[in-house]
Amino acid sequence: MPDSRDMVSVDRVIPASPQAIFDLLADPARHREIDGSGTVRDPRAGAGGQRLGLGSRFGMSMKMGIPYAMESTVIEFDEPRLIAWQTTGPTRLGRMVGGRIWRYQLEAVERGTKVTESWDISRESVLTRPMVRPAAKKTAENMAATLERIEQVLSGG
Repeated sequence: MPDSRDMVSVDRVIPASPQAIFDLLADPARHREIDGSGTVRDPRAGAGGQRLGLGSRFGMSMKMGIPYAMESTVIEFDEPRLIAWQTTGPTRLGRMVGGRIWRYQLEAVERGTKVTESWDISRESVLTRPMVRPAAKKTAENMAATLERIEQVLSGG
């Protein structure tokens, strides 16, 4: 049975179509615009201008105190309802740690789209899960900020 501490979700109704939101999420070059944590920088070589699909791999430059890089693989894709990627380090060693999944579920509702963002560490490395689990509360705050930023970007604000 999955540990309840291994998944955190936040949601927000955004006055935009599921397709408009999905298009934004499927463009890694725009992730810095919508990142509520302030850690996402720019796509690494080869990821700019790429539209994500199932199995797509993309690297991102990150910064949390010090610069670092992450590599993600799209593992769930149902346009325009669902996109999720699993993130690890970009090196052979890095692929043995990490493994968290960022998932966005989009549901058309009367006032726009209900967007649910989830941080799923159920497939996180046993080495790093105990280190990232305590970040759940801050991650939820950052995800709420991301959803707010998605709304701002799509409304032109």
